[in-house]
Amino acid sequence: MPDFIRVCKESWYVIGPLAVCSLLALTIIIEKIINLRKSKIIREEEIQTIGDLMERGMLDKVYDICLARPGVFNNLIRAALDNKDQSRDEIKEAILDAGRQEIPKLERYLGILGTIASISPLLGLLGTVTGMIKVFRAISIYGVGSGSSLSLGIAEALITTVIGLSIAIPSLFMYNYFTERAERLILELEKNSMKFLNLICKRRKVSHTEPPGS
Repeated sequence: MPDFIRVCKESWYVIGPLAVCSLLALTIIIEKIINLRKSKIIREEEIQTIGDLMERGMLDKVYDICLARPGVFNNLIRAALDNKDQSRDEIKEAILDAGRQEIPKLERYLGILGTIASISPLLGLLGTVTGMIKVFRAISIYGVGSGSSLSLGIAEALITTVIGLSIAIPSLFMYNYFTERAERLILELEKNSMKFLNLICKRRKVSHTEPPGS
C-alpha cells in the first residue's frame, strides 16, 4: 500500500485526471439510472388516461394534464394540441419540432461518458510511457542493479494502465447501454405520439361531422 501511495504521488499528473474521470463517469451513470427510465419518461397510466380523454373529446382536459405534469412525452402532446386546428402534416411537424427539443434531454451527458471511455485508457497509456521513461532513466544512471528505482517506474506504468482500463471498460459498457435505452425510448415516444396524432385528427373529424345541437 505505501508503494501504491508513492506511485500515485509520483504520477499525480495522470492519476488526478483519472480520478476526475472516475467521479464524472460514476455521477453520470447514477443520473442516467435514475432519470433514463421508461416509467419516468413514458408513464403507462398517464398514457391510458390521456387516450381515454382524447377518445371522449376532452382535449382541454388533456392539455391541462400536460401543463400540470411537464415531461418529455407530455410536452410532445402539448405541442400537438397547440396546433390541433392545423392540418395533419402541420401537427406532425409540430410534434417533430418539440421532439427535437426534448430528445436531447434523454441523451444528456452521454457524450461526456463516451469521451471518458475513450480518454481513460489513453491517460493510462500516458502513465505507462512516463513510467517506462523513468525505468530507462534509472537504468542509465544506476544500472540494472537498482531494483527500487526500477520497480517504482514499472509500478507506475502498470498501475496507471490498470486504473485507466478499470474506468474505461465500465464507462464504455454503460455508454452503449444507455445509448440503446435512449433509442428505445425515442422509438416508443414516436409510436405513442403518432397514436395520439391519429386520435386528435379522428376526434376533430368527428366534431366537424356532428350536426349542430347533437
